[in-house]
Amino acid sequence: MDIPKGKLIPIGGNEDKGTEPEPNHEQKNNINFFELQILSRILHEIKGHKDSNVEVITSASSIPEEVGEAYINAFGKLGNQHVKLMHIKTREDAKNPEYIERIRNCDGVMFTGGNQLRLSTIFGGTEILNILHQRYHHEDFIIAGTSAGAMAMSNTMIYQGSSSQALLKGEVKITTGLAFIKNVIIDSHFDKRGRFGRLATAVASNPGCIGIGLGEDTGVLIAEGRYLEIIGSTHVTIVDGHEIRHSNIADLQDGSPISIENLKVHFMTKGNRYDLLTREFHKETSMAKS
Repeated sequence: MDIPKGKLIPIGGNEDKGTEPEPNHEQKNNINFFELQILSRILHEIKGHKDSNVEVITSASSIPEEVGEAYINAFGKLGNQHVKLMHIKTREDAKNPEYIERIRNCDGVMFTGGNQLRLSTIFGGTEILNILHQRYHHEDFIIAGTSAGAMAMSNTMIYQGSSSQALLKGEVKITTGLAFIKNVIIDSHFDKRGRFGRLATAVASNPGCIGIGLGEDTGVLIAEGRYLEIIGSTHVTIVDGHEIRHSNIADLQDGSPISIENLKVHFMTKGNRYDLLTREFHKETSMAKS
């Protein structure tokens, strides 16, 4: 098993006007950097609050300049003045030698929220993505992301799906993400937007994956590609489909209701831990590694 030396920090997001709204979901027009505690943890994991060279990648957002400036201000409140912005809007932008060199030399990256399909279509197959993979696997390198930036971290990525219609076949759309971690599916804004059915359907369609539903103001720190530590103030929901006994998804026509038997669910809060490999919940703040 290839054990990454780096860490992933997917965050559940908050009301972000760079995020594509859902039908029947009220979209607030403000950027609330709820993640100050989580951003502080990101800086701590990199190498220190004031010296970390962080690149904020705004590609997912439809308002990259505004979102980027908000992150500079948020990190600045934590004493870090070394945050830079990458407004990479196209695949041609991703070829820019300056951006490539900055990715080679930074201490960590942060993907903002917005539309995760922008991330996969802009960065898929690029040198920037290859460098991020290499650094994550071979260096003590941090890749963080909020909302869409969190969802795009996995190999299997939800890119569309109404919460209210999620338990109908064909409503949840899945594609390939940035693939920093395999065999998981990450969903964000999980509690506020009622996305349990969406993640359950995605996992039932891909039962070899563990679903990670991130509440707002909450994230997970993933070490060695398997050990999850819950950070933040609300819940993370783990959806495990390995022991599903029955699912009718394969035999249905689009629009038909789905049935699933024996889906396993855990609700986790700050300090709880989970092992993706053994699929074990640990309530304590420490977890023995085998």
